[in-house]
Amino acid sequence: MQPDSSFLPVGKCPTNEHTLHRRLFLKGLAGGALASVTSFAGLFQNPLFAEATMKAQKRCILLWLCGGPSQFETWYPKPGRPTSGPFGHIPTKIPGIHFSSLMPQCARIADKLNIVRNMKTAQPEHLQAINLMQRGNPDRAGFTRPTLGSVLAHEIGQLNSPIPNFILLDPIPGGNEFEGFKAGDFAGWLGAKYSPVRLGGDYSKLLNAASDALPQHDLESRETLRQFLTEKFERARNSTVARSENNAFERMKGLAASADLFDLNKLPAKDRERYGPGSFAQHALLSRHLAEHGAPFVMVANGMNWDNHVFQHEIHQMLVPELDRVLFNLITDLEERGMLDSTLVIAMGEFGRTPWINPARGRDHYPTAWSFMMTGCGLKRGVVTGETDIDGVDVVGTAHNEQNLFATIFTALGINPYAEYDLPGLPTFHRVENKAEPIRDLLA
Repeated sequence: MQPDSSFLPVGKCPTNEHTLHRRLFLKGLAGGALASVTSFAGLFQNPLFAEATMKAQKRCILLWLCGGPSQFETWYPKPGRPTSGPFGHIPTKIPGIHFSSLMPQCARIADKLNIVRNMKTAQPEHLQAINLMQRGNPDRAGFTRPTLGSVLAHEIGQLNSPIPNFILLDPIPGGNEFEGFKAGDFAGWLGAKYSPVRLGGDYSKLLNAASDALPQHDLESRETLRQFLTEKFERARNSTVARSENNAFERMKGLAASADLFDLNKLPAKDRERYGPGSFAQHALLSRHLAEHGAPFVMVANGMNWDNHVFQHEIHQMLVPELDRVLFNLITDLEERGMLDSTLVIAMGEFGRTPWINPARGRDHYPTAWSFMMTGCGLKRGVVTGETDIDGVDVVGTAHNEQNLFATIFTALGINPYAEYDLPGLPTFHRVENKAEPIRDLLA
């Protein structure tokens, strides 16, 4: 549901048009674009302006490592300690900082990455932890908070863009890695308009099928009639169901119009080889491609692969090199295209893994002390912040939680983390509660 003005931050105009037009106008002048003073169409038709605007547009790519990767086998090895596991450690381009030996390519570009090693959160089970790390605040009774993707779709999404503002790429879109998110729950009170379009596997084939089923003139005639009737019904009944249905149809129109952008087979073979053959790697490449063409938020999920209660070392020996290769290529590609300064890249799961190995040779859930990677838009580069004790059992000194994380994300993207909302029948709440500070070490 599109929120009315009472749902918006206090003092914020309920339309983005004023800031949008002013921002585009200034960018057009800065980019040397030629436009009529009576029309902005000239700005968008100018290729120099269009390219400059695309590069300046802020975006976010979230590599969602669902299940919870081990910090010991990725960003924070504990060499020589009983908790370290069988893999070695290697120096990085940041003096004194070592990564797991399974991540040689990330070690080469460590000066372009930021690692947070002092995350401490409260939820040890997947469903609750996923909700916490996707929504950025603990649950409140009677209130469903939007997920990060839905908030960013609302805040940095493009008006009338054919590309969805929240895209979730997933090898099994109907699978269980988000079993706690029922239909519509991603967007919470923002409504279905800001829910994700979930693609991956056979789901992606539906895009071309939808556009080829009927002749174009037939599609247009049917859509015009459908739009007229449903909008009339929506206005007459003030129906949120009809409004959500209209939003879904609009998104499908956009998807059909941009179906080629989702076709991995149309990307260069050398790029596909660089990223690797797995669905996670190929979807990460697709996320870069979609971001290049204007998608503001793309989330790349990989099922529950990282939930290694058994055979921890063997499974991480397969998963970590893929993540290493994906991050190296994604960060390098974004930088070479001039997009890293405007694209926030995050690689994380819902928690970490235990310092100890269980009897099944696995590591269990561990929210008490874990690590993640974040770089790009609005952040410094080459920062490693936070520490844990000698065996990685607990955080030493300052700990950061989900609220600090979300405050950092919003600040980096130019969004007010403390925007105040007023929902009917509920106490006032904020985008990030408790005035939680962003992770200051990361902010440029």
